[in-house]
Amino acid sequence: MTPGTNAPQRMIIRNARVFDGVNAKTQDNVDVLIEGSHVVGVSSAPVAGDASDGVIEIDARGRFLMPGLSDAHVHLMGNANSMMEFLQGPTGALYGNTIAEAKRMLLRGFTTVRDMGGDTAPVKSLIDRGVFEGPRIFPSQAMISQTSGHADFSFVYDVPEEFGGAPSRTEDIHFTRVADGVPRVLAAVREQLKMGASQIKLTLGGGAASMYDPLNTLQYTPEEIRAAVQAATDYGTYVAAHVYTPAGIARALDAGVTSIEHGHLADEATIALIAEKGAWLSMQPFAEDDHHYPDPVRAAKNTEICHGTDEVYGWARQHGVKTAWGTDLLLEPQSAPRQSVMAARLGDFYSNAEALTMLTSGNAALFELAGERNTYRGAKLGVIAEGAWADLILVDGDPIADLSLIADPDTNFALIVKSGQIVKNEA
Repeated sequence: MTPGTNAPQRMIIRNARVFDGVNAKTQDNVDVLIEGSHVVGVSSAPVAGDASDGVIEIDARGRFLMPGLSDAHVHLMGNANSMMEFLQGPTGALYGNTIAEAKRMLLRGFTTVRDMGGDTAPVKSLIDRGVFEGPRIFPSQAMISQTSGHADFSFVYDVPEEFGGAPSRTEDIHFTRVADGVPRVLAAVREQLKMGASQIKLTLGGGAASMYDPLNTLQYTPEEIRAAVQAATDYGTYVAAHVYTPAGIARALDAGVTSIEHGHLADEATIALIAEKGAWLSMQPFAEDDHHYPDPVRAAKNTEICHGTDEVYGWARQHGVKTAWGTDLLLEPQSAPRQSVMAARLGDFYSNAEALTMLTSGNAALFELAGERNTYRGAKLGVIAEGAWADLILVDGDPIADLSLIADPDTNFALIVKSGQIVKNEA
């Protein structure tokens, strides 16, 4: 706020080359006017105002101005903590590490993320209130899994809760929720919604990080999946599903799942089916060294997943699948900065302009399917346009010509603005 007034803070970014998040063609010599948390003007005519009026002025000097980046598949708590910290660390340290990683993620230029497993609704609330700095968060809360499924992090000798055993440590901290049978699945979905989930995450097949489930396993019966979809739909939102294989994807789509998370082992017919159903493919451009596993079984699963990436991206483009981009980095805090490298890697599969669109307005279109569970629905995300949230990055260089610039945000991002507030300013 401007001292002595009730007017919102005003900021003008002058003489920018603007990529609006939608159109590949940029506009030169543009002024962007921000009032409070919103963009209120985008004009090729000079916008009135100067420092004597209490306006913050930033001269872009013709540099590239774009919307803030987004990530459709993060695990903020998982990014920030190792497996040993999850199993043995103090709960307060888990949240402290998560809050610290949220700030680092924002400084990498990620102003909005969809969290796909972890107790991040409280962190989101603190960030939204301005207590801590971090991206906007669309939380899924706990990943919901069957016993022996991808998000069953209990030990093999633990008695399942269905037979009178205690919840695992990761359930106690709301990272996962194991639920078997329709009544428990309904309760698990409703529990996450009660805790602030904007969408629901189910695990419907095997994964690399999990101990007990080969990649080809089908997890949850059609009746259980439909129950979860109904409970989410009743709250005006949708279900996203961790799943890799054709059979698992087909079961998910038949039961009404909206977003396929991963899908790296799909065949072309399955990708065509995703397009036919109007569902989303939330994909990650994995390389084998993005994750490291101490045992040969999980390492082999990781290799198999990564080898499917090229073909699936190609089929998705061919069939016009609505595709989102994410990272899914997990349980290796030292690898969290790879988020920026993986964003630039998207240029291996799309033109640079297409990649930037997916990283901004494209992902936002998926996030906004949360409907009234989307607490940011008061303005548009992922675009530079009148009335949009003022989430912006000023880049030294042209990412449409060289997408690798976004892989090094410390060097190349001169200005980061989130919700009209300057996060970084080296302009």
